[in-house]
Amino acid sequence: MAVLNILKLGHPTLVKKAEPIEKIDDAVRRLAADMIETMHAAPGLGLSAPQVSVSRRLITVDLSVGEKEGEVIVLVNPEILEQEGKVIRDEGCLSVPEVFEKVARPQKVKVKGLDLNGRECTIEATDLMARVLCHEVDHINGKLFIEWLSPLKRNLIKKKFKRQAEKRKT
Repeated sequence: MAVLNILKLGHPTLVKKAEPIEKIDDAVRRLAADMIETMHAAPGLGLSAPQVSVSRRLITVDLSVGEKEGEVIVLVNPEILEQEGKVIRDEGCLSVPEVFEKVARPQKVKVKGLDLNGRECTIEATDLMARVLCHEVDHINGKLFIEWLSPLKRNLIKKKFKRQAEKRKT
């Protein structure tokens, strides 16, 4: 397993809709294992393949941040089937480090996807798990959490990251 580089705001892969995974093979399983390692090392609650430069529909989630064995969820080609309610709370992202903003998300979701053995699974989640699942599904649809903010806030954050990237180049 390897810790992968996490792309930051401004990288084109982060705003591109990811391709479906047609076949779950050893390469997909290896990517999932590397994503879990990366997510725990960051540390973060979730990670999507586009965040590690792979434009494929794969997400990992672990609310225990690696503290509890068996808590990791890996979903291939996930999609949100149902959502209800609304909760507004602070949200952050490994691709937008050190930025936390209030974002409205469903209080409850039902998500369908495949596990790493190709079996269909459905997850009904509430509260933080629902938020993280929505956040990661947004990623594979080319959407960052800042897209849920006001245009003014979103533009300020984008400008800040653009300035930081320019400073790194000089």
